[in-house]
Amino acid sequence: MTDPTFLLSGRPGAVRGVGATRSFTDPAAAVAALRDGAVGIVGALPFNLADPAALWEPAQLDVDTDPACFLAAQTPTPRTATVLARHPEPAEHERRVAEVVARIRDGEASKVVLARALEFGVEEPVNPLVLASAFAGGNAAHNAFAVALDAAGDRFAGQWIVGASPELLVRRRGRGVFCRPFAGTVARSSDPDTDRRRAESLRDSAKDLAEHAFVVDFLRERLAPFCSAVEAPDEPELLSTGELWHLATPVSGVLLDPTTTVLDLALALTPTPALGGTPSDAAAELIGRYEGDRGFYGGAVGWCNADGDGDWVVTIRCVGLSADGCRVRAWAGGGIVADSDPAAEVAETTAKFATALRALGADPELANR
Repeated sequence: MTDPTFLLSGRPGAVRGVGATRSFTDPAAAVAALRDGAVGIVGALPFNLADPAALWEPAQLDVDTDPACFLAAQTPTPRTATVLARHPEPAEHERRVAEVVARIRDGEASKVVLARALEFGVEEPVNPLVLASAFAGGNAAHNAFAVALDAAGDRFAGQWIVGASPELLVRRRGRGVFCRPFAGTVARSSDPDTDRRRAESLRDSAKDLAEHAFVVDFLRERLAPFCSAVEAPDEPELLSTGELWHLATPVSGVLLDPTTTVLDLALALTPTPALGGTPSDAAAELIGRYEGDRGFYGGAVGWCNADGDGDWVVTIRCVGLSADGCRVRAWAGGGIVADSDPAAEVAETTAKFATALRALGADPELANR
């Protein structure tokens, strides 16, 4: 069988797309194809929906309840990686966080998610499907994804985005809709007492609770036109993804129109304030000014079957692979609000790099050097 060019695994199971009947850079065309009887759509949405998407109708779409069933048997061996560039250096990221905090206090926005990237080279080419298996092995839910980006056009020919997003953007099963946003993060500790104190501090942090509330309010607002009811608990829960503690909230709704697909919903929710900010337009303008083009980082990866059911996850905890597999770019971001501490924001992004570096078999300390 031809190797898959799309893979997504997690608690609901695993999905694999093989081959391509037709591809779409315009999400609206992909939605129209679903309404015309496409077997399904898989791929990735960019952070800026005005940019080309990487979506396609697979020749074969396989769905299984076992999250490990499509994962590669082998895992990467330890590898040496050389840092090629930091975008930007940690000191510059701290400076620009301070500048954005000042802009937020002046009323330009309520929340802005700023990210930085680490680019490095490896001698042995990285196999994206093997890397996805390593990502899946690093978390209890077996979260992983691997998406070929060729469908987005020549700029992305041969490239992949691979990761282990813990954040469900949206799931649809029949008329049921479910989201689980993450916002508010702290690094875990190997010492149980320290780890417990960090979790409790996150749970009680006014800054992180405010950041989280922006995301939940956004989801309620964006889902309201599609759903007869949108429900969410008043307080977030604590969830761990191995290296990190997160604040998370389950959000659910019931579709008004059963013909609304999960791809329709993903387009309405991308990008969320968890990766963009609030208000959306003001945050996007600041992100463009400070970061430039994010590409597919901060967008969404997922699938939709012919019935409109499927899953889309936020494109985080991920790396971009060059066509030759020897150049890797990892991203990490954090939500900036009026009470953000610039040094703490640098530390948060450094901790988030660890997931990708461990999956690659590289030294997690690369993020600190």
